[in-house]
Amino acid sequence: MKSKPGSGKVNKAWLHDHLNDPYVKQAQKDGYRARAAYKLKEIDETFGLIHPGDTVVDLGCAPGAWSQYVRRRLAPQGAAVGALNGVIVGLDLLPMEPIEGVDFIQGDFREDAVLAQLEAALDGKVVDVVVSDMAPNLSGISSADAARMEHLIELAVAFATEHLKPQGALVAKVFHGPGYNTVFGYFKQAFQTVKVHKPKASRDRSSETFLIGWGLK
Repeated sequence: MKSKPGSGKVNKAWLHDHLNDPYVKQAQKDGYRARAAYKLKEIDETFGLIHPGDTVVDLGCAPGAWSQYVRRRLAPQGAAVGALNGVIVGLDLLPMEPIEGVDFIQGDFREDAVLAQLEAALDGKVVDVVVSDMAPNLSGISSADAARMEHLIELAVAFATEHLKPQGALVAKVFHGPGYNTVFGYFKQAFQTVKVHKPKASRDRSSETFLIGWGLK
């Protein structure tokens, strides 16, 4: 397949930016699988969401950077291995390399069999925090992409309202553009408090932002 004119320049520019990105370098230094870990870290530190002893579900967890952050957050002295004070369950359609202390389930949480695996992993515990870095495969058609995003957020909110404790929290990635008001409305319908936050680790040119909702209505 032939590349589009100029695509090589775009790829080279992206690669240059990526290799020189301070968060990429920091992730390599800290042992995180992706720079996305620092997005959740800033959100957590800003709003005080995750605490030792919590039960956390990570939707769309692959490649695992958010689960890695949660694992360290729940561990004594923030260790990446060893003792863990809490429960972490990660779900994704994609495979994920194991993370010590994270119970990974590969599958679609809309399916009964996958939900049964989740219930078994939770072992009767209610969930304190649900985090979702899920994003649709973008087609470039704004109306179609907005519909995909709306569907993912609707699923995340429905999952959270079903499994969270009354004062639990949901963090979800969204994109500004068509459909944003709709997904913000999903959060307002489900949660007493809703905040919008764009972490410093989110690139300026990216339309992504994060919605945080807590306190179920």
